[in-house]
Amino acid sequence: MTDRQHASVEDFHSYILVTGANGGLGYAICCRLIDEFILTRPSSHSLRLIITTRDKTKSHDTIAKLKDHIFRTRKHHKVHEKTPLVPKIYLQSEQVDLCQLRSVQTLIKRLFRSLPKLDTVILNAGLGGFTGVDWPLAIWALLTNFRQEITYPTFKLGSVGDLTAPQISEPVSSGAKSSQLGQVFCSNVFGHYLLVHGIASLLSNSSATPGRVIWISSHEAYGSTFSIDDIQGLSSSMAYESSKRLTDILALTSRLSTTQQWVDRFLPPPSNHRRPIQYVAHPGVCATNILPLYWILFYIMKAAFYLARWIGSPWHTATAYKGACAPVWLALASQEELDAIERDGGAGKWGSAIDWQGEERASRTEVQGWGIGGKIGDNVNLPKNSRLREAEDLTEDGKERFALMGRNCWQAMEKLRVEWEELLKEEDD
Repeated sequence: MTDRQHASVEDFHSYILVTGANGGLGYAICCRLIDEFILTRPSSHSLRLIITTRDKTKSHDTIAKLKDHIFRTRKHHKVHEKTPLVPKIYLQSEQVDLCQLRSVQTLIKRLFRSLPKLDTVILNAGLGGFTGVDWPLAIWALLTNFRQEITYPTFKLGSVGDLTAPQISEPVSSGAKSSQLGQVFCSNVFGHYLLVHGIASLLSNSSATPGRVIWISSHEAYGSTFSIDDIQGLSSSMAYESSKRLTDILALTSRLSTTQQWVDRFLPPPSNHRRPIQYVAHPGVCATNILPLYWILFYIMKAAFYLARWIGSPWHTATAYKGACAPVWLALASQEELDAIERDGGAGKWGSAIDWQGEERASRTEVQGWGIGGKIGDNVNLPKNSRLREAEDLTEDGKERFALMGRNCWQAMEKLRVEWEELLKEEDD
């Protein structure tokens, strides 16, 4: 029997959670999900879109903007809200601060009270930890190697050692080194990691297809920025890039036999369904406020992105809406299509790519140590200077190192999860 034949009435109702939805890429993902769901799904289907923001004011404002977006989308396509041939969209807002583990635990409880299942979670929320730009270096780099530097910049400045507020009020037990966590690491990776572990059974409740966990990474997830000995990136001025490299490693090695001992603890295999599948995507190079810039510099940056696209860069989506292409495609594509692609090409990282005319698409993306899909000999077809300067074709030795790094990362993340869950429980007791 196919997945389609197993479908129940509930499987025509999609439940998708998007974190960090109040602006930038997160808001664009929500808008694009709504648009594509309305245009591609039959009237028998509905979408419940659960958004998270950090406070109620942001949630209220975001819901209002999304309702207006739904109205404008329907008006543009000349369909009325009560038209029986149009799928229904429902919005639900939740609040969570991913830098506070208690807040994550509270969200998990609320989701179990309000939802029968989750089909997809898109882990978008995060911090950059950037403090500005090294302008002399930026000017020189862009003048001497524009396409490489506008795609893989070397001139951003990041803070070092930023920590969250204390997670527990009592003195730290001998088993933990600190009552705090790296701020960028916690926001971008660990807060999401605890969230997904906590809602694993909701992601396993769909009878037709396995749930999907879509990690949002970056095209700047350089291998050189990450060290397993500094998994939180506390000693690095590139904590953002380090966190995104860790994201890539976790997602791409989550189905390897060498990591299953720890992945089974993170996402316990359900008895009667496939375990939720982890994917990773990035938005290309789009203009958001993650890098602090004065408004005029923001628009100069955006103009440079368009210029890069016009001279051949495949990654300069420029706008967040076009950058949302790959994550939304991963969320809405049929499981049969995704499985078929991975059978032929292996599990890979998906990026929002674009041509010079502005037509976006989901495209496989090279990852250092993994290549396009973890297969030796796959060609990387990118225009000159659109490939990371340090990138190398995948070798057997490189793939083995990547798999070993994945094993070590999963082991470290599970150890950290168990440690912090015990610390929080001890304080409650």
